[in-house]
Amino acid sequence: MKKLILSLIIVFAYFNVTAQDVIGKWKTIDDETGKPKSIIEIYKDGNKYYGKIVQLLTEENKDGVCRTCETKYKNKNIIGLVILKDLEKDGDEYEDGEIMDPKNAKTYSCYIKLEEPNKLKVRGYIGFSLLGRTQYWYRVE
Repeated sequence: MKKLILSLIIVFAYFNVTAQDVIGKWKTIDDETGKPKSIIEIYKDGNKYYGKIVQLLTEENKDGVCRTCETKYKNKNIIGLVILKDLEKDGDEYEDGEIMDPKNAKTYSCYIKLEEPNKLKVRGYIGFSLLGRTQYWYRVE
């Protein structure tokens, strides 16, 4: 009986980990400073996934105004700005979407993949995924 219960617990834990998806809040890390930059909330609308800025973590941007942005978002409130768009789940990846960099307002092709239950790989690229940049975001509990 103990073996059966232990087996059921292991099976339940396995399916719980593998069933996790990207929905939730994620902390982004600044490429240049290595410090936390923002919190992005990923959500599902229909069959597609989106991500919006829900909090800015840098000292100069804590009030929600992007003072470090270089384009039309400079000195504007960017809380609520949707930066991930139209991602579609395909196996263990979410692909065929776009990501926008608020600092320069440029949009790139994008895919994301859950590397670990609390670690998300985010890849933005132009044309081919080989020509791009990868960031890792970390789940906010």
